[in-house]
Amino acid sequence: MSSILTNSSSMVALQTLKSVNSNLSKVQNEISTGKSVASAKDNAAVWAISKVMEADVKSFKGISDSLALGESTVAVARKASETVTDLLTQMKGKIVAAQESNVDRGKIQTDIAALRDQINSVVGAAQFNGLNLVNGSNTTVDVLASLDRQANGTVATSSITVSAQDLSTGGYTAANIFSASTAGTISGAGDTFVTTLDSAGGSDDVTIAHTGTWAEGDQVSVTIGKKTASYTVSANDLASASTTDDLVAVGLKNAVDSLGIAGLTVDYDSANAGELVFTNAGSADLSVTGQFKNAGAGGLGLLSGIDVTSNPTAALGNIESLIQTAIGAAAEFGSVEKRIEIQSSFVSGLSDAMKVGIGSMVDADMEETSARLQALQVQQQLGIQSLSIANQAPQNVLSLFR
Repeated sequence: MSSILTNSSSMVALQTLKSVNSNLSKVQNEISTGKSVASAKDNAAVWAISKVMEADVKSFKGISDSLALGESTVAVARKASETVTDLLTQMKGKIVAAQESNVDRGKIQTDIAALRDQINSVVGAAQFNGLNLVNGSNTTVDVLASLDRQANGTVATSSITVSAQDLSTGGYTAANIFSASTAGTISGAGDTFVTTLDSAGGSDDVTIAHTGTWAEGDQVSVTIGKKTASYTVSANDLASASTTDDLVAVGLKNAVDSLGIAGLTVDYDSANAGELVFTNAGSADLSVTGQFKNAGAGGLGLLSGIDVTSNPTAALGNIESLIQTAIGAAAEFGSVEKRIEIQSSFVSGLSDAMKVGIGSMVDADMEETSARLQALQVQQQLGIQSLSIANQAPQNVLSLFR
């Protein structure tokens, strides 16, 4: 049946052409934007996921900057610690030379003072963007390290904690803490003493008696051979009815016992306040060095008390402890710097992987898009031809009336 009012062929051709044009418009948008999902209208679920991931990628860029800043700060602190270690090692060489009696200890002390001033300069200058991790002004610093997204959408940050290391030399207050009773064996005075316990029965009475006032954080330590035991005064020690000297003595005794030195026994003499009796029943002589560091002293506070003109032996005992402090600081910074470096590399790789993932979801496949464009252009031309032919159909009805 032919009708001049309803041209069904034309309507079919027109709908087909509209569909082809719509697909062609979509393909052209993919080519111009490079994305198969450019807006929420294209695919709401995929678009939403991609936007969340894009936000995370931008956040990781900020985290990378934070890690770079943290790594630089720690690197400065590590380098300062290594430099301080080298300077202390040079100082030790001069202190060892001062053990010889036939030397000019005054000139050696001048060199030691110069090295001490240089250490102060290094510690003071070891800052990055105003943050100094070695001068005692900070305790811990958190470096933003990651953005953690949970399955339920909860987002939290995680950090790498950097422990500051106190290499300052200020705040030290000398105090008479230790004394040893055996005549002729005391080569140090004031805050440090050195005594020797002969093998097979050598003993000495070591008394802890603070001439000033104890403070929370004051620390006493003894080094027996190459092992060191220490005790730090607590608030409970200061508040106790017992004398602080006794409590510190008992605490130090327990610390020495835990070292497990063969042949050494330490007894607390309750009859004499703060007195410990050291006895060496072993087969080798033991040197015993006592040291005190007040709560306000820096990590290298003992450095200010080193004086080879009056006490070269005590200076030697002190410098070894200070070197170990500096080495420990450098090792701590080196370890955390390596961790930050690993995390920085991981964050960079993670960001790249997320970008690839986003691209696989929303980027257009240009090879496929090119092929579809050519096919749709052919379909468009055929659709136009079909519509033109369909529109000519009513004209054929006129021939019936001729």
